[in-house]
Amino acid sequence: MIDVQNLSKSYSGHRAIQNLTFEVRKGEIVGLLGPNGAGKSTTMRILSGYLPPTDGKVTIAGFDVVTESLEVRKRIGYMPEKVPMYPDMRVNEFLRFRAELKKIPSRRIRARMDAVKQLCQLGDLERTIIGTLSKGTQQRVALADALIHEPELLILDEPTAGFDPTQIRAARELVKELSSHHTILLSTHILSEVEMLCTRVIIINRGRIEKADTPQNLTRMVRGGHYLKLEVKAAKEALISKLEAVKEVEDVEAIPHEEGWCTVRVYSAPGVDVRDNIFQTILKEQWQLREMTTVRATLEEAFVELTQD
Repeated sequence: MIDVQNLSKSYSGHRAIQNLTFEVRKGEIVGLLGPNGAGKSTTMRILSGYLPPTDGKVTIAGFDVVTESLEVRKRIGYMPEKVPMYPDMRVNEFLRFRAELKKIPSRRIRARMDAVKQLCQLGDLERTIIGTLSKGTQQRVALADALIHEPELLILDEPTAGFDPTQIRAARELVKELSSHHTILLSTHILSEVEMLCTRVIIINRGRIEKADTPQNLTRMVRGGHYLKLEVKAAKEALISKLEAVKEVEDVEAIPHEEGWCTVRVYSAPGVDVRDNIFQTILKEQWQLREMTTVRATLEEAFVELTQD
């Protein structure tokens, strides 16, 4: 669906993005992540035809975004982070106006308006003036606009900006529902949502791709992808010495706290389960144990590790 080859964009000599190459296959939900200023929004604007690239080539559904821009725009629903809307229009007026701009046949406009209002939970707001709506509700109007012409590809830049936790949960379910009919490329700072939704993640930093992989594979890169968290009553030095000697253990960290208890992290090689050996060592040393938990690395930890200096 999306094919990007050696894409670059410069502003007054500054390279916003450099030599990006990636693809998004039909039916995927792909997260485009990166720190502020990394080049995410620039990339999305080029993909949607709003900005021309400086170098490189981008095709959407086989059409070039520069030479076949109109064909590309027919197939894309783009929701930018800051959506330009007419605050003095009512929701129905805005959706009809946008449907006409997108050349939806007049006989189908009413049906498409009803469909996107139902999807985006706007049915009771159709006569409300947009300027009086909350930011989160305006985002839902913008999503309805992006969907109204039934695009093959949805490009969503911070789609849940301004949403409360309940609205974020509803948006997550909506994206899952939309993925059965649309390919989706989304950018968000809520990495837990990306972890639950996306089949693949592309991480951009300083205008370059740092890594592109599944969320699961990215989290495995973080120091083995997991560790054992223990609470043990023992001296810090003895804990580290004895537990580091356990087979397959690669590293041990211990932090003392109240009444002689230590919080301990035990790191091992990927795919290796050291719980039984650790437990047997604790029994042998006659230490008190009140917690043993396997902690999985998160996408947030992988993101920080890949993008920090």
